[in-house]
Amino acid sequence: MPLIDHLFSIGSIRKAVWKWWYPFLTRRVGGSEVLFLNYAFEEDSPMGIPLAPEDEPNRACIQLYHHVATQVELRGKDVLEVSCGHGGGASYLTRTLQPRHYTALDLNPSGIRFCSQRHRVEGLSFVQGDAEHLPFADGTFDAVINVEASHCYPELPRFLAEVARVLRPGGHLLYADFRFSDGVAAWESAIASAPLRVLHMRELGPEVLRGMDRNSARSADLIAQHLPTFLHSLGRDFAGVKDSRVYNALRGGELSYRSYCFEKPRSGLSAGTA
Repeated sequence: MPLIDHLFSIGSIRKAVWKWWYPFLTRRVGGSEVLFLNYAFEEDSPMGIPLAPEDEPNRACIQLYHHVATQVELRGKDVLEVSCGHGGGASYLTRTLQPRHYTALDLNPSGIRFCSQRHRVEGLSFVQGDAEHLPFADGTFDAVINVEASHCYPELPRFLAEVARVLRPGGHLLYADFRFSDGVAAWESAIASAPLRVLHMRELGPEVLRGMDRNSARSADLIAQHLPTFLHSLGRDFAGVKDSRVYNALRGGELSYRSYCFEKPRSGLSAGTA
């Protein structure tokens, strides 16, 4: 196991590293209109969702958000996104799916400042906060969205418990993330123990790999322009550039990328897998 992977397996160190990385990344690339920090998604027959011209350059990343968020109806709902990154997904979903209000939270204060300045959308607000200590009252939201972020959290079970706390009964967690093969068992255990019911799960490896292929050249250019040479390898993994370690692990089956739809049980019903 590479040293950085060993360090990332220690929760407190992993959180400290990510608390450094994301503000650093915002300072480096925020001004370059990098609005999405997630991997991407493309189906075998292209999704072809209609996009505004200003959204078209981010189509592959938007399609991942679209896939995750449209697992349930969000129109007229109170929605929370945890770990919103640079806010591109929050902006797109607020404009197109028309929730009543969309709150987007991230631990990175530099990212929240960027989002608040860049994404001025009616019904959308940005809040700085911790995924494992959500600053909201019980039963505040109808849906929580979490895209490709939970692998950064020291305690996934605590995050899932916090999601259940802030959801209203019958509310949904719309979720996507990945794990390397040695982390899948712990991931599945945390999900099975969560106070939420799994409605469905989908393996997204082929779709995410096609999305990575689509974004690879642009991502490689941004890394070369904005990151110091000693961080190029980390940047290529983070962006899923073709032939990076993450790309090859996904292609070789050593990395599992999944989406889930969870429901918070209504009174009198128990959690568990459907």
